[in-house]
Amino acid sequence: MKGFGFSRLRILGAAVLTCILIVSGVARAQDATGGAADHTEKPASTSPPVTTGGAEEVSKAGSAPASQQVLAATAQHPTLDQFSWLEGRWRGEWGSRVAEQTWLEPKAGEIAGLFRVIEREKMLVLELFSFVEKPEGIQFYLRHLTPELLPWEKSDATVLKLESVEGTKATFVNSVNGEPKRLIFTRVDADTYTQRSEIEPAEGEPQVIEIKFHRQKPPAATTSAGSAAHRKKP
Repeated sequence: MKGFGFSRLRILGAAVLTCILIVSGVARAQDATGGAADHTEKPASTSPPVTTGGAEEVSKAGSAPASQQVLAATAQHPTLDQFSWLEGRWRGEWGSRVAEQTWLEPKAGEIAGLFRVIEREKMLVLELFSFVEKPEGIQFYLRHLTPELLPWEKSDATVLKLESVEGTKATFVNSVNGEPKRLIFTRVDADTYTQRSEIEPAEGEPQVIEIKFHRQKPPAATTSAGSAAHRKKP
């Protein structure tokens, strides 16, 4: 599950997921000192929010079968179990960049995960994130690291609180600043979801990045011909 900035952001974006918009801002901050490439630039031949890389129009919640609407539990009292479908590995594309997420199963009141962005075989940034279930609701914490595990943020982790769950869509909101202001997860089907990052910087124009993630299933086990030939007959 479990994991989703741009314009010199202090945080990444994933994303969600990713998250990717945040990632771009963070990477730009490092590039200013000779580090990773500037990610505030839009990928060649793409333009956010919808036409960037793997971004596509998200299916409306009502079009998904009832069996797939795991997020449709009581919006007043959402629980981590509503996000258990995120467990596993996911991959999304944004122009020349590839976003990868790994979500662990819900356990001990949290869902932990790892998110990374790669561009042309170069690892740009890592993000550690967690969904934490608290009396006041579910909160989304995230931090960003360089490939050498040096922290991007010099302050506390970025925190977004789950504001609403409507059908297959869950919306997290940042009450401190707009970087990002919202992260929205929308489940399309059992193996597909979108992560939308809405950035409202103190300076500059608002931006939106939407990435479609696909579940990465483990390769099927194969049996070599040699092994099969040596099996004993019943």
